[in-house]
Amino acid sequence: MGFLLWAVAVILPGPFLIKRLSFCKANVLSHSSCLHPDIIKLSCSDHRINSIYGLIIILIIFGADSVLILLYYLKILITVQGIASQEELFKALNTCVSHICAVLLVSVPVLGVSIIHCFGKQVPPMVHTIMGYVYLLIPPVLNPVVYCVETQGIRTCILDNLLKLLHRVL
Repeated sequence: MGFLLWAVAVILPGPFLIKRLSFCKANVLSHSSCLHPDIIKLSCSDHRINSIYGLIIILIIFGADSVLILLYYLKILITVQGIASQEELFKALNTCVSHICAVLLVSVPVLGVSIIHCFGKQVPPMVHTIMGYVYLLIPPVLNPVVYCVETQGIRTCILDNLLKLLHRVL
């Protein structure tokens, strides 16, 4: 329920803020996804409120999400440290690092696109396009790689344990 309220509070004002803008230029976006900063750039009316809203939302989302994720994994590691061996703690730490890498794979491109749109006024339009595609393509392409590395370690551990069991039986 909290997630739904959070999503509504963050997303709902956007369309209303965009609706009040007037557009007098060509309606061509810099890349294939429809981002709030890209739409703001097309506006010929005063868009300071929209820019401030977008920047505040990005900062709040990254700030709140980062703090909550770090606290969550810190709590997991403290709990595992109290009840598990050093090897199990290492496995838990490895899993937490994989999850944090997966979160960073999504967060860093979004932050990059936002920074380029806010502060990249003299940047060539191709940079906006490339960053838009990086934002859309890099997270889904690299996410399986992060978890594949994690899975490879798990697979190796399971095979080693099965081989040890097999040698005991024979």
